[in-house]
Amino acid sequence: MQKERRPSKKSLRSLDYLNVFLADVRDGVGPYLSIYLKASANWNPAQIGLAMSASAIATVIAQTPAGALVDRLRQKRMLIVLAAVFVSIGSIAMGLFPNLPVVIGSQIMIGIAAAIFPPAITAITLGLVGHERLDRRVGRNETFNHTGNLLAATLAGLVGYFIARKAIFFLVAAMAVGSIISVRMIREREIDHELARGDAEEGEEEDKEEHQQHHEGILQLLSDRQILFFSIAVVLFHFANAAMLPLVGQELAQGKGTSDTVYMSACIIVAQLVMIPVSNLAGRFAHTARKPIFLLGFAVLPIRGVLYTFSGNPYFLVSVQILDGIAGGIFGVLSVLMVADLTKGTGRFNVTQGMLNTAIGIGAGLSNVLAGFVVKSAGYNVGFLILAAIAVVALAVFWFCVPETKTGVNRKASPQTA
Repeated sequence: MQKERRPSKKSLRSLDYLNVFLADVRDGVGPYLSIYLKASANWNPAQIGLAMSASAIATVIAQTPAGALVDRLRQKRMLIVLAAVFVSIGSIAMGLFPNLPVVIGSQIMIGIAAAIFPPAITAITLGLVGHERLDRRVGRNETFNHTGNLLAATLAGLVGYFIARKAIFFLVAAMAVGSIISVRMIREREIDHELARGDAEEGEEEDKEEHQQHHEGILQLLSDRQILFFSIAVVLFHFANAAMLPLVGQELAQGKGTSDTVYMSACIIVAQLVMIPVSNLAGRFAHTARKPIFLLGFAVLPIRGVLYTFSGNPYFLVSVQILDGIAGGIFGVLSVLMVADLTKGTGRFNVTQGMLNTAIGIGAGLSNVLAGFVVKSAGYNVGFLILAAIAVVALAVFWFCVPETKTGVNRKASPQTA
């Protein structure tokens, strides 16, 4: 009989606060960087694409080692502290010195930090609540994360409009300090570090010996067809998704003065308002099945890409972000749960997350580079249509090649599972 874990209210509340503060810290200044570089530093789309991709490339390199590090180390809270410090330093540096070497260097620092946050947070979550309560807890994590994004976007719009665009960089640094305080309030003794890496839970003694024989290396995990096709689908999804909002930001930055930050904040606020209930519902419905819910997230992305070509009106562009909210809310919850399903008992939960996030980084980095050069030579509409076409391919791969992972019987850890 599996024993239910009972972490303290203090640790669970601190995890809530951590997700709120890390909302705007995980990716640094994000799409605001593209607005800042175009409107304040007069960078062209190709240069902006390179700057945006620098973070993603650093993430690609760091993700899998970061996941392995989270699996191995018990100091998961300290890893989050160090990553938050990296983001804070990088954000302040870009705000003060917006030249190419500083921006690229800072984006690399932020990319390394972005590799640490997802596996560390989900590992702490799994170590606190266990597999049985993971779906609802991940849904709650994402709900607070999107609430934090909503708060951060509102504040960013206000400081960008009333103070200066560069003030947004200091806002991110301040939120990094809040995340450091929050993670230190989670009680270390309540985190089961064996469980946090995906080992069998206490009370599953009949499976533990078998699970221990299946602790898999990276090459074995890559030979698992379910993990492989899931990663391919995710690469294509983020190839299509990552550049869409920065391109919208660049369109908004054309001839609109300081109001561009207000419009960009509105884009983010609309998406986050939708993500809050969607992520909560996704965590609840995913208790029964994963794939049908995730299919919806994949399906709305190509529609969003096509809609962006209909009009350059700021109000229309902002309204399309409703679809971003649906996809983002679903993806944040279901990606973690499907990895947990696929790796349960292997002891490789976090390194697999690292490999998945490497795939995400590859997709995001290529997306920004491709979109930057396409827009420079053919215009924004062509860029959006190419991204939409890639999103259709991502939907097809996930639909036809990735099976349902939620079953009544725990999946045995075997790299040969088809």
